[in-house]
Amino acid sequence: MLVAIVPAYNEAKTIGSVVRNLFEHVDGVVVVDDGSNDETRSEAQAAGAIVLRHAVNRGQGAAIETGHEYARRMGAEYVLHFDADGQFNVGDIPGALMSLEQSGAEILFGSRFLGANSLLPWTKRYILLPLARVFERMIGAALLSDAHNGFRILTAKALHEIRITQDHMAHATEIAVQTKEKNLSFVEY
Repeated sequence: MLVAIVPAYNEAKTIGSVVRNLFEHVDGVVVVDDGSNDETRSEAQAAGAIVLRHAVNRGQGAAIETGHEYARRMGAEYVLHFDADGQFNVGDIPGALMSLEQSGAEILFGSRFLGANSLLPWTKRYILLPLARVFERMIGAALLSDAHNGFRILTAKALHEIRITQDHMAHATEIAVQTKEKNLSFVEY
């Protein structure tokens, strides 16, 4: 069973179509409404998602961990992290899942920077990314080409090993650190 976790904060305009499109490729969608003050919750429910709600905005990391807790209880085999704003392509899901399964890895990290088609500005490719890799080595994170891409798939093993404690955006680095600390294998897609 592949479950998508979609953290959402004031995404009423996009969440319905994101949820409907996800159902073409996943078995369940869990939207974590992170204290929205718009119609995010009702739009997600109308599209068929299970909606969990934080009473106040806690941040993306907290929303993903809330989704993880639910997915652990429901016995998900795979968990997909997917953004609520429509920036990810659901068409990437089948290939990513196949890549994860064929590799035998426990986590798949999406990357915007893999391959010759990556159109990165010179400063990012030759200055910012190398500096980020030095930082990742210093803090003991898994070395990734795009550590802050929110598109990820975790196996049940990784879901039970990874515990997000950083409420806001530092969760992306925390996941990479825990991947290395817990010796979880990974692949990028």
